[in-house]
Order: sequence, then structure tokens, then C-alpha cells
Amino acid sequence: MDGGGAMEADPFHNAKEDEHMDAQTFKAGKMKMIQPDSLKDPKLDKLKEQVLLGWINESLKAEHIVVQSVEEDLYDGLVLHHLLARFAGVHLTLEEMALTASAQIRKLEAVLEELDKRLEQQDTKWEVSLIHKKDLLATLHLLVAMVTRFQPEVELPSNVKVQVVVLEVSRTGIQSDVQTEVLTEDRGDNAQEVSDTNDPMEQLMEMETMAGVGLQVSDLDQQVWDLDQQVHSWKVSSFLFRTSGSPPTVMNTGSTMSAWP
Repeated sequence: MDGGGAMEADPFHNAKEDEHMDAQTFKAGKMKMIQPDSLKDPKLDKLKEQVLLGWINESLKAEHIVVQSVEEDLYDGLVLHHLLARFAGVHLTLEEMALTASAQIRKLEAVLEELDKRLEQQDTKWEVSLIHKKDLLATLHLLVAMVTRFQPEVELPSNVKVQVVVLEVSRTGIQSDVQTEVLTEDRGDNAQEVSDTNDPMEQLMEMETMAGVGLQVSDLDQQVWDLDQQVHSWKVSSFLFRTSGSPPTVMNTGSTMSAWP
């Protein structure tokens, strides 16, 4: 190193900063996590991987910025700063690459302050610490608000909801609660969207089975209308076997599938 009298940088400085921030967040006492089952929702996947990711990359194509993950690539403020400049014409005097945690947080604070002025959200569901910690829920809320404000013509999947676990730490212990978090508004076309995400053959089999096997199983106290119950319920299968003398089979009649007793 040039300059023999120079003080050597502490290699653990950044780690100490991160530990301090995590401790402060924990003491704050509240955090939200998306339940694993909600992460598998096709509508959430479409919102995250197709619409929002595609919107970012299309918006920043001229600047040769490519984002691969909304979870991993927005935490340092660089992409958000470029989006702010692109849609709001705001160019802040900030370092392009913030390498330390403290520099990234300072950059995020400046960028989010300007974004919040323009998004005009009464109850913001994101904050600097959450974006910096790569919190998916907060990041999705922020991006949805940005798309709605800056490019409302972009069609977001309707009525995207997730189940979240809310953990709250207090002196008496940890309390948890499960809540539904709405990410996009209901446009009233849910039926069509749900239909588009289902397998066509599954829909066909379900409709025909419901029409042809609407059985009232009084001794089992069960109304058989749901496809999953018809196919997978042992009780229903045993009932069909007792009444017909043979297990139900599926006959392929060409373009349709029919269930025969």
C-alpha cells in the first residue's frame, strides 16, 4: 500500500454495519414473510417474472441495464435511481456504484424520498431497510406502485394476493399472525385469468365428471362435486365400487373424455 503511515482499513467494518442494522431491525419487532405456498401461485410468478421484470428491462434497455431478479438486483439503489431518472426526470448527485452497506442505504434513502413524493401513497408498504434487505413483499409493492403511476397502460395481473406471516417481537415473546396481502387490484376478470392458468384437459374432465357423476352420497354425508374429491377420495371410490360392482374407468371417445360407472 502506498503511504507507509496510512491507516489500514478494517476488513470487518462492513460486516459490523450489517450486524448493527440487523439488530436494530430485530428490536423494531415486526416483520412479514410470504408463505411458501403463495410463492408458487402462477399469478404471482407472472407478476414478478414476466410483467415487472420485463417492465424494468424494457424501460432501461437504452442504458444497457439488464435485471435478472427483482429480489436480488434492486437492493443497492442503482436500478431504482435509473428508473427515477427515466420516468420522473430526476437525476440525483449520487455515486453510481454504492459498494458498502452504508453507501447503499444512503443512496436508497435519497431515491425513495424522491419516489415517494411522486407515487403519493398514503400508506407506503416499503421502506429503505426492507428494500436493502431484499424483502420481496416490499419490493413488489414498490414496483407495482411505480408501474401504476408512471405507466398505467401496462397491464398487471388482476387481483394478485399472497398469504403472509406477520411476526412481532415483544418483551413477552414472539407473536405470529397470517394475513392476506393484496398486490394488485381486482379488475373483475378473475374468472378468465383463472381459466387461462388451468390445464384444458383438467377443465374438460372436471366439467364432464361434474355433469355425469353428481352423486348424493348420503351415507357418507358428502356431496360429490369437486374433481379432486371424486378422483382422490377413498370414500367416494369405495361407494362407486359398491354400487356398480366394478371400479370406474375413463373412456377416451376422441375429442372428449367421459367417465363411465
